[in-house]
Amino acid sequence: MNRRHILAGLVALPLAGGVRAQSLDATALNLVPGSLEDQSGPMQEALLRAAEEGRPLFLGSGSYYVQNLQVPSNVVISGIPGGTILAAAGDAPVFRVAGSAHVSFSGLTFTRGNGGPSGADRGLVEIEASDHVTLSNCAFVGGAANGLAVRDAGADIEDCDFTGHALAAIFSVDGRGLNIASNRVSKCGNGGFLIWGSKPRHDGTVITGNTINGIGATNGGNGQNGNGINVFRCNDVIVANNQIADCMFTAVRLNSTNNVAVTGNVCRNSGEVAIFSEFAFSGSVISNNIVDGAAAGISITNLDTGGRLAVCSGNIVRNIRSRSEVNPDTRPFGIYAEAETSISGNSIDNVPGIGILAGRGTFLRDVIIADNVLYATSTGIGVSVVQNPSPGPVTITGNIVNAPLDHAIVGLEWDTVVVEDLVKDAAKYPHVTLADNSVTG
Repeated sequence: MNRRHILAGLVALPLAGGVRAQSLDATALNLVPGSLEDQSGPMQEALLRAAEEGRPLFLGSGSYYVQNLQVPSNVVISGIPGGTILAAAGDAPVFRVAGSAHVSFSGLTFTRGNGGPSGADRGLVEIEASDHVTLSNCAFVGGAANGLAVRDAGADIEDCDFTGHALAAIFSVDGRGLNIASNRVSKCGNGGFLIWGSKPRHDGTVITGNTINGIGATNGGNGQNGNGINVFRCNDVIVANNQIADCMFTAVRLNSTNNVAVTGNVCRNSGEVAIFSEFAFSGSVISNNIVDGAAAGISITNLDTGGRLAVCSGNIVRNIRSRSEVNPDTRPFGIYAEAETSISGNSIDNVPGIGILAGRGTFLRDVIIADNVLYATSTGIGVSVVQNPSPGPVTITGNIVNAPLDHAIVGLEWDTVVVEDLVKDAAKYPHVTLADNSVTG
């Protein structure tokens, strides 16, 4: 601390006090912190008064049992972080923001209280057909469904905690460009952040700088649940610089998306494929991620349903397990791709299967595998060489395959190795081009 810092702090103190003095105080509006009674009536009146007078509403420390409060536009609600608790008084959400704009929540903890909503698309707080909604430094704890449910709305969700929800931390359908940043998610039953569309559409959500741990799949399935971040039928989404660990299935799963970037994420201990781009996707960029511990690394698949066009570059994939406990059909690999995909500049280490795999059966077209480093894989690179009809073109150049346990570059018919040295026998397969690859060890 220097003299300048001290002077700045002394100047700021009256300003902070002035902001608090201008707020409506809940205790002066017939609200009783710590009461076990349903206080929805006086709380609703306080919200309406705050909007009418254009003043923030301050809620002091203590529990407030409320339900289904309708939040009008132009309301700022603040509390004491960790001290102001809004508990559901029944089976409805605590707050509903519907058709409103310019609403802000900060320093509030939302809990299930006497129940809270339990439907698949419900949450402790629900936002619908609204814009400019901000939630900062809030906590969502133990919801019977989702922590936050969003439909056809835009919101900024920053520096919040989501813990122990039966379904997901955030479930958004038809979002209007959410900003989900620097939040912490743990121990949710079915998912972390679900960004879904009722049909393929522009969404524009940005998910960055979050920490997600301990995602289960209590509703079962073979990948619908158990994902840290799941983007479904939403386009133009960015998933960047998140820390994602211990997901029952997948850290980041893209399903039927267009123009989605997955970059700079650290994905640890995934139960199935760590990063998945599947079904009718187009335009996935998967770059500069770290995958450490998974049943499979990165999968870019489903040419049969229109899945195509991707870049997979600069990733580290390591420590792949020999089997998946949640999906016995999963086979270990580092990176897999099928159509119009460039796989370049990746480093792959310790895979008890194929390091990089191009296509399966006839599902292969226009794949480049270039300038990758593969170490300690059972097989370095595998390419589908099924004939009648032959797969599409594949180019394999400039890769280093070091210490393969079984084979370096092989040809496969479906899951069976039929060409143990594809470099030697490449002339038999005109769809495959090989050049300048190095095999050592």
